[in-house]
Amino acid sequence: MAAPKKNTRILILLFVGVLMGALDISIVGPAIPSIEKALHVAARDLSWMYSIYILFNLVGISLMAKMSDTFGRRWIYVIAVAIFGVGSLVVSISHDITLLLVGRAIQGFGSSGIFPVASAVIGDVFPVEKRGRALGLIGAVFGIAFILGPFIAGFMLLYFEWNVLFLINIPIAILIIFFAVRMLPSVRLEKKPDIDWTGIIMMAVVLTSFTLALNNIDTKNILESLGSWSVLPYVLLTLLLAPILLMVEGAAREPVLNVKLFKARQVRIVGFIAFGLGLFQSTIVFLPKLAVDLFGVVPSKASFMLLPVVVATALGSPLGGRMVDKIGSKIIIVSGLIIASVALFLLSLLTKNLWLYYSAEACLGFGLAMRASLSYIMLNEVPVIERASTQGILLIFISIGQLTGAALIGAIAASTPGRPTGFGIAFLVMASLSTSLVILALFLKNRKQELAGKQLI
Repeated sequence: MAAPKKNTRILILLFVGVLMGALDISIVGPAIPSIEKALHVAARDLSWMYSIYILFNLVGISLMAKMSDTFGRRWIYVIAVAIFGVGSLVVSISHDITLLLVGRAIQGFGSSGIFPVASAVIGDVFPVEKRGRALGLIGAVFGIAFILGPFIAGFMLLYFEWNVLFLINIPIAILIIFFAVRMLPSVRLEKKPDIDWTGIIMMAVVLTSFTLALNNIDTKNILESLGSWSVLPYVLLTLLLAPILLMVEGAAREPVLNVKLFKARQVRIVGFIAFGLGLFQSTIVFLPKLAVDLFGVVPSKASFMLLPVVVATALGSPLGGRMVDKIGSKIIIVSGLIIASVALFLLSLLTKNLWLYYSAEACLGFGLAMRASLSYIMLNEVPVIERASTQGILLIFISIGQLTGAALIGAIAASTPGRPTGFGIAFLVMASLSTSLVILALFLKNRKQELAGKQLI
């Protein structure tokens, strides 16, 4: 086990790497007007700057995580950061939308290895009684990124062209690689690895089909859209390949998706909660639109009205992580789901009381900060050789929840065009789902069982 001082340096290194990837999502919004003007791009095409990043991030997670478990954390983390740096360079020199999207795809693929490997490293170097605070600090990165990103982008765009926002990633990536080679643990293989390429490729196809199907749904005409050529083939492909993927992985010697892990009750429950967490996180995307409808503010101000939820997430993640080390993950997850349920219910009331609206946002941020507890459970439940892969699976569950939630809320909101009533119904549905997950979370291990490592089937 690494010495405490070395652990702290490793944690800082991982924090900076994850922050670099997270910032590249939050700085895109402020940069869009400049990119649109410089490259003469249609607004519809620019939306793919987000979608293609998320898609390639999803596709790469299983591969990067499995390679980390097979070849060691250090070199896969280095490769992931290097790929992200190359993608940043491609984006920064882009002169048209095609090259820009290629760069964003490379960035997304590179970032797919940063977070799961970082979480796995924490499991490797931190003892069980100190993992919670380390995971909480990493979890806080996303809240911090969404606070800092718009301010950094706004300041830099006053003095530089939009390219610099991505070009600055290159020296940061080089520094991360330098220190990662020196500091991160690694292992020497005793046998030739057996990579489950069939599972990796099939999972990539399933996730790609699922993402494209949801992204192509027209929320204003959802039933008609489901039968269109831009959606139906991807839905059918997903439904056809998903059960085949599970069968293939169940028979594989070293599967990228170890379905046998889900025999453990703890893992099954975390999977459901992770999907739910993604659903609830997707509500944040619609809060600026809700603020415009309720308070009549301009869109730019509505974005700043998200501050309570991102600040609460940034503060709640490290606080929740520390509490996990003291009282266990079960209490934190149950409490987080209860707080999220209250927040979603308050938002469903479509209140025009500004302080009540801000309070609901803050509660939502604190509720969603339980994410570190899910990572903590998965690290404790699997052997060392499965740690990164399982963190990757956790991310996939959350991402699928985010995609599903965005489509679901969009469809419900579109049922009452021009009025916020649809958002009220959508948030009430989410509150109901969150409440049901509270009941499920009551079956998680208590602190004594967690520390004992007792398996619950």
